[in-house]
Amino acid sequence: MSRIFPLLFSAAVLIPAVSYAAPPADTIVVGLSADASTFETAEIRSADNMNIAQYLFTTLTQIGHVGTIQPRLAKDWTISEDGRVLTFNLPEGRTCEDGEALTADDVAWSYNRAADPARKFAGNTPGFVYTSMKFEKAEAVDDDTVAIHIAERNPMALGFTSQVFIHCREGMEKRTDDQIAREPISSAEYRMVEWSPNSQIVLEKRQDPGTFQKIVFRVIPEGSTRTAELLSGNVDIIANVPPDQVDAINASGVAKVQAVQGLRRMYVGFNQKDSFTGPDAEAFRKPEVRRALQYAVDVPAICKQLLNFECRRMTGPVNPPNDHPGLEPYPYDPAMTEKLLDEAGYPRGPDGVRLRTKLQSPRGRYLNDANVAQAVAAYLSEVGIETEVELLEWASVYTPLIRNHDAGPLFLLGSGGVLWSAVYDMAIMAQVDSGPNYTNWSDPAWFGRWDEMMAETDPARQRKIIEEMLEVFYKDGPWLQLYYQPDFYGVGKRIDWTARRDETIDLWDVKLAE
Repeated sequence: MSRIFPLLFSAAVLIPAVSYAAPPADTIVVGLSADASTFETAEIRSADNMNIAQYLFTTLTQIGHVGTIQPRLAKDWTISEDGRVLTFNLPEGRTCEDGEALTADDVAWSYNRAADPARKFAGNTPGFVYTSMKFEKAEAVDDDTVAIHIAERNPMALGFTSQVFIHCREGMEKRTDDQIAREPISSAEYRMVEWSPNSQIVLEKRQDPGTFQKIVFRVIPEGSTRTAELLSGNVDIIANVPPDQVDAINASGVAKVQAVQGLRRMYVGFNQKDSFTGPDAEAFRKPEVRRALQYAVDVPAICKQLLNFECRRMTGPVNPPNDHPGLEPYPYDPAMTEKLLDEAGYPRGPDGVRLRTKLQSPRGRYLNDANVAQAVAAYLSEVGIETEVELLEWASVYTPLIRNHDAGPLFLLGSGGVLWSAVYDMAIMAQVDSGPNYTNWSDPAWFGRWDEMMAETDPARQRKIIEEMLEVFYKDGPWLQLYYQPDFYGVGKRIDWTARRDETIDLWDVKLAE
């Protein structure tokens, strides 16, 4: 095991805190690793950005801690018999930050604006939500009723309305694109009073709900600095605690780490794009080779040694508890890998090597990602797949490769998921040519069942199709299955707060500890 894990955790190095004071009783302070990039919500793509935007912009629905779909702006809703129209009833008296009444017209305008092809928006809403729910249009039936039209019945559609932010039309139409991105007009419970880029964002409460009068999001990229600020009492919650600092926080007496099994599915993709050529590329197109490599990697050991967490290995793209209950995670069995690779026609050569390949990975995007990639490569090399690791900067280098499906032939990636829908988690591969199908997998046993599954109205029959599709993914799928990434939050003893599994930093009910 020492050859696989040459780098072990070192003692946490805590940088002295900078000159911030402890927050007052009416203020909660959250330390994030990254700043928001925009408040043009149709361009938002990251969880950090979404976590801030949710306090500035309302949505029709929201997702509860255990995955239930709950009202937010909408009081209630109905779905038409054919499943193609979702009608939401809105309360009277809701207003925007500028005093404008918040009505069905604002909702319809916000939905249609994000879908406008002339605007060429490329964020989560137009790029994933709308394509997955097959959004067609929104219309205001009257001031208090809005109808969302979709192309066909879709079991994900209602849950997706929790991800489309609503704007105040009158104020937005008076603003430039830059003002929209930098100076948001709140339609929700808080308004922005300060944004100091790469430093902090300060929100002020303007209506219920919300326990604290102010929410401060501080941007602290360095993990040890976030820890130091937490232990100094200057920050109440920090996200993305480095695994090597968990013990120091728990022993501090002033804060604890809440570790949760998150919903981000971490995997190594086998890119089957035609532009990848060579023996390794041809091998990864074969289901029997991909299946053989599932046995080659000791995922529980990676979790324990590199993430300081007892991870659950994935069996497919769907998060528990919505995953296939009958599938067991692949065990670590390198002898089985060797046997199956021999049978697939890839014996070891005189030098002990079966194939040579490259594994690309971001550095610093995911929890200890560089070391995870190195460990995976070491395991593959031990069974004769000699693997070179290429570590790349996330934003300017790796993201374009992923977006254009050019990463690989092996690549490490994480994909966020949800608790409220198995279909949502599967939707990243709704079509062969869908954007999130970064592996270019095209198995008809999966893609040929998609329309049938989506059209099925009986929940039991639909679930049966889902499980049959998940069996295909498990046996022949395009991912080397790794784990659901754990999330570590440092929480000061000043507050009473519980971390969620879905990367949402929910501050609506947080309160001072008694």
